Amino acid sequence: MALIKTQDFIESIADALQYISYYHPEDYIRALAVAYEKEQSPAAKDAIAQILTNSRMCAEGKRPLCQDTGIVVAFVKVGMQTQFEGDMTVAEMVNEGVRRAYLHPENTLRASIVNDPAGARKNTKDNTPAITHIEMVAGDTVDIQIAAKGGGSENKSKLAMLNPNDSIVDWVMEVVPKMGAGWCPPGMLGIGIGGSAEKAMLLAKESLMEPIDIQELQARGAQNKIEELRLELYEKVNQLGIGAQGLGGLTTVLDVKILDYPTHAASLPVAIIPNCAATRHVHFTLDGSGVAELVPPNPDVYPDVHWAPSPQANRVNLETVTQEETQTWKNGDTLLLTGKILTGRDAAHKRIKTMLEKGERLPVDFNNRFIYYVGPVDAVRDEAVGPAGPTTATRMDSYTDMMLNTGLLGSIGKAERGEQALKEIAKHKSVYLMAVGGAAYLVSKAIKKSRVLAFADLGMEAIYEFDVVDMPVTVAVSANGESVHNTGPAHWKKKIALLAV
Repeated sequence: MALIKTQDFIESIADALQYISYYHPEDYIRALAVAYEKEQSPAAKDAIAQILTNSRMCAEGKRPLCQDTGIVVAFVKVGMQTQFEGDMTVAEMVNEGVRRAYLHPENTLRASIVNDPAGARKNTKDNTPAITHIEMVAGDTVDIQIAAKGGGSENKSKLAMLNPNDSIVDWVMEVVPKMGAGWCPPGMLGIGIGGSAEKAMLLAKESLMEPIDIQELQARGAQNKIEELRLELYEKVNQLGIGAQGLGGLTTVLDVKILDYPTHAASLPVAIIPNCAATRHVHFTLDGSGVAELVPPNPDVYPDVHWAPSPQANRVNLETVTQEETQTWKNGDTLLLTGKILTGRDAAHKRIKTMLEKGERLPVDFNNRFIYYVGPVDAVRDEAVGPAGPTTATRMDSYTDMMLNTGLLGSIGKAERGEQALKEIAKHKSVYLMAVGGAAYLVSKAIKKSRVLAFADLGMEAIYEFDVVDMPVTVAVSANGESVHNTGPAHWKKKIALLAV
């Protein structure tokens, strides 16, 4: 009978969360390298180059791959012959490991978890509690799969209770285009089939813990219905032309994972959960011999890809830029921003709205400024700011007209904007710029100074002012309201169809 010491369990959880914050799994790096080599879309290829470069930088600098360091999900399988030391529950030990990992002074991770979700939504400050799934199994070891799931990808999860004779492929192909780019492709799709509503969702999430192996499956061929589904969906999803960051390209998904479970004769539950470019998970086993040993990925697995700004990029001085100048920018143009930008996301926008409704004076002058939708990681050592990649801009769509009425020149985020937001951007002759999701540490290197201007109590959701030098962005929505997230995928979907002929 194995005796699992409390401190060994807690330290293993904490070590694992630090590990996955800055190390991509080797299978993901290899798959992304393959995608980079075959990509023909210049915009998508540049985005993948940023993600690969960011990944290498994070592995070397031991800093988070993404500013959104996720909600912790733990799958814990406890052997029936295992005994735990002490009286802490498994969930309590997981949460203590989370607390230590996220408050680690050498690599502080962003606390994103809020309690009272339908009310005050106050941050718990240490990213607890985790979502812990516990299963009793045969044996005398404890098997743990742990992940940190970003909100942008988690928000795109879907569940359907299909009729038994409905097409799973048709449903997935209907859902994926509606997911947009907020889940930060290229990544993985996890699909759960069967069981009940909650079981299908659990299967989808657990499937994302498996390694990427679609190339091996393609080489040997499908041996059962699930493998046939994986291959079919992998091909069809990539034929949509959504591409990296939704810019249009050949690779949208690196793999499609599927787990199934017996279900009621009258039911066909199907769930889909995407995993983003910040794919974070690790698997280890505790047998009573001590803390889990986690081996870093081999540095040689990285391709010879080192992103650098394009010589053709337009350098923009934010201190002198005018609306007349921004109106000359075209979709797909690459810009390097230098000067001061403001930040603000969900909570800040909500507070601004409340203040305006009350007739109160805003604490920040937004006139002729750009606002960056970001919630950065706290700085460590000599950093001006920690990893500071963009959050999903769509969540700010309902505030677009309000914010542009303050005199903002434009906004910076990731993913597409909704139809109403596009109309409002065109009405105000504003622009929307896109930074690469999944390149947060790379982006943060362009930020030279950071200070809080307002709403300090909101923590990472406060309004900051960043001094940036050559911050890389792409024009995603021009002043006429045209979106690259519409034109790019449409162009590449047609091109892929022609390539297949």
